[in-house]
Amino acid sequence: MNYMEWLSSKTATAWWTDTADLNDIKAALANGAVGVTTNPVLAAQALSASPAKWREFVKEGLSPAEKAEALMQGIVKEIAELILPVHIKSEGKQGYVCGQVNPEKQYDTKHMIEMAIRYSKWAQNIAVKIPGTLAGMRVIEECVANGITVASTANFTVSQALAVGESCKKGGERAKKTGQSAGKCFVAVMIGRLDDYLREAAVDNGLFVEEADITKAGLAVIKRAYGIFNERKYEAILLPAAMRGSYHVTELAGSKMILSVPPKIEKAVLDANSSQEEKFSRPVDKDALGRLQKFPEFVKAYEPTGLRPEDFINYGLAQRTLTQFIYGGWSRMENFK
Repeated sequence: MNYMEWLSSKTATAWWTDTADLNDIKAALANGAVGVTTNPVLAAQALSASPAKWREFVKEGLSPAEKAEALMQGIVKEIAELILPVHIKSEGKQGYVCGQVNPEKQYDTKHMIEMAIRYSKWAQNIAVKIPGTLAGMRVIEECVANGITVASTANFTVSQALAVGESCKKGGERAKKTGQSAGKCFVAVMIGRLDDYLREAAVDNGLFVEEADITKAGLAVIKRAYGIFNERKYEAILLPAAMRGSYHVTELAGSKMILSVPPKIEKAVLDANSSQEEKFSRPVDKDALGRLQKFPEFVKAYEPTGLRPEDFINYGLAQRTLTQFIYGGWSRMENFK
């Protein structure tokens, strides 16, 4: 049994594969993956890899935004069908594929809700991906209240994760009052992107931060969010994402989370032949954490009140990531020929 098979069968930790490539998805499912995360960039990469396959979804008369959505639909529906057996076997607990709404509308509650409703009708195992902005929080609550499963994205901080958890809770309470089955809620926290951002911000600010400390930053954030989620009994499930090394998998083994693992990190874990042990209960090194807490950008990410909800969209890393989703993904789909 390899490490990824062990992770999904012998611990409380499940994992999804982070790709839109069908061959990679099939390989991951064979190693125990139980879901698929996608985003506009990954979808655009899938289009570029096999353009002829997806041209049938481009109809005459579609606006650029409609074209991008049609292509997202084609990709996501095919993945949804591929992993449907996992969804059925798990009785709806797993086997989801994420479909992300137009990142250009990260601020538009009404538009995102309308998209989420359309996406949710594509297949029974769709998790509609919503950005971790203030507008996104309103969308998440509305979706969960109306039985639509969501996956919040572009979260990098404890404060964002908690806001998503609270929005999901409110949505669930509303669903209960109306007799509606609440939608499930997954909370992607992009721990590797946070590490990247802190590394660059430290250099830009003339601060010396050890690389060994930087690689603990995202882990510290997700562990703190996890502890508070348990204290508050949130039903939303944390989904650490944007992993940068095998340690992001091995250090979280044993948690009741879902890990979003790109194929190259899955390969790194398998190549490393890491010992099959649960490490999540080990706290982040206190000395490293103390040094990181002298870094203001880390404090914004680590403290539960580090960012106000109205500032989520302004956080430098959020703007960078959403911009990449737009220009590296959605715009490419709009211009697909």
